[in-house]
Amino acid sequence: MTVELGVTAPDFELEASNGEKVKLSDFRGTNVVVYFYPKDMTPGCTTEACDFRDRIQDFTDVDAVILGISPDPIDKHQKFIEKYGLPFLLLADTEHAVAESFDVWKLKKNFGKEYMGIERSTFIIDKQGKLAKEWRKVQVKGHVDAALTYIRENLK
Repeated sequence: MTVELGVTAPDFELEASNGEKVKLSDFRGTNVVVYFYPKDMTPGCTTEACDFRDRIQDFTDVDAVILGISPDPIDKHQKFIEKYGLPFLLLADTEHAVAESFDVWKLKKNFGKEYMGIERSTFIIDKQGKLAKEWRKVQVKGHVDAALTYIRENLK
């Protein structure tokens, strides 16, 4: 199963950094930014998380919540949140099932090694639960602004 623009996003349930199980469908009636990132505490992932943190009020103003998803376990997410003051939930996709359903679990190459991991990607899900916009192979610089601009201009 792969995600498709204009179609209801696949529902999922994952353990969240607040200690609760969170379902995507819990957020119906709100715009949702689901961003997949490779690993807590790494330079690109930290920059992206802090960019979302710094714009949290702007996302709140357009009735959007942010959910960050990586394969890291909850204890690593909690340390990441504490260190950088992240005001949104991070979800633990330790079995990468949700990443696979969004087709972001990919073969990666780094320093001559091949391994499976998250391809940095962001999905905007509208208030009806449909996939409105996707960015794959995200470059961190300017990305959070692009996501915010999309919601402002298209999902009032």
